[in-house]
Amino acid sequence: MKKTIRIGTRDSQLALWQATHVQEQLQQKGFAAELVHIKSDGDIDLVTPLYAMGVQGVFTKTLDAALLSNRVDIAVHSMKDVPVQLAQGLRQAAVLERASYKDLLVCKEETIPAALGFDVAAQQWLQPQNTPVLSFATSSIRRKAQWLNRYPHHRIENLRGNVNTRLQKLADSDWNGAIFAAAGLERIGLRPAGAVELDWMLPAPSQGAIMIVCREEDGDSFEACHLLNHADTALCTQLEKDFLKMLMGGCSTPISALAQVKNGSVYFEGNILSLDGRQKLETRLEAARDLSAGLGITAAKQLLNRGAAPIIEAIRHAGL
Repeated sequence: MKKTIRIGTRDSQLALWQATHVQEQLQQKGFAAELVHIKSDGDIDLVTPLYAMGVQGVFTKTLDAALLSNRVDIAVHSMKDVPVQLAQGLRQAAVLERASYKDLLVCKEETIPAALGFDVAAQQWLQPQNTPVLSFATSSIRRKAQWLNRYPHHRIENLRGNVNTRLQKLADSDWNGAIFAAAGLERIGLRPAGAVELDWMLPAPSQGAIMIVCREEDGDSFEACHLLNHADTALCTQLEKDFLKMLMGGCSTPISALAQVKNGSVYFEGNILSLDGRQKLETRLEAARDLSAGLGITAAKQLLNRGAAPIIEAIRHAGL
């Protein structure tokens, strides 16, 4: 393979970090690679990616269109933003080793974590008793539902934008805190010193993982990128995506999942909540690694058998 691999990236600090990380790994394997900045939908050829099941790749469609237009050879995504089924004509080339999967609470006052039931000395969360009425910000339906399940009297504010923008909005607001993905803040060196990991909050499926995507017919790019694939992360994130897909899910659903490989076994946790956090169904399963291929689907069916369908129907009717 002699061509230079063109890596499509958006221009946010996190997107550039992830694309540069892939570029460096490819170069270490002996492949030439360059970054191609894709600024907006209007900057690319008029190609509309077609996603199965009507799912829109809200955060990935610009780079998907650039791939399908042959402006770039690969795209690098935060895997949790990738639809459960890729756009037609694209395929997964690699999943990099997962960073932190955890959600992170960033507070404006040092006393807030203790008020929420966090034992600062022991660095662990206790079940909250009577906490004051506080306000926290997130754009994630999943985070909002899990937060309200634990703190039903709190106020949740909407917080959108890239990582830098959201941190600035928090600083300029009267909110008590905001919730972020730990991996995003850590990758670009912006994790605040007093931030606290939300160990009780189950993450979005494939949170903390980076996916590389290429065109189906581009065997050279696939083979180069597949050298970077981390088998355990690829397995676990696939199980989590299977769980999400089986339960109808996308980015705008309060569905969470985490699979981990430990001592030759895969441990799977998953849940679904109502939008207001009042209803919650959860599951935990275990299987030998070489027998774990259907674990995510089995977990989803278990929740469906236990009454998840009405929750899913209510989410559909909410139009999210």
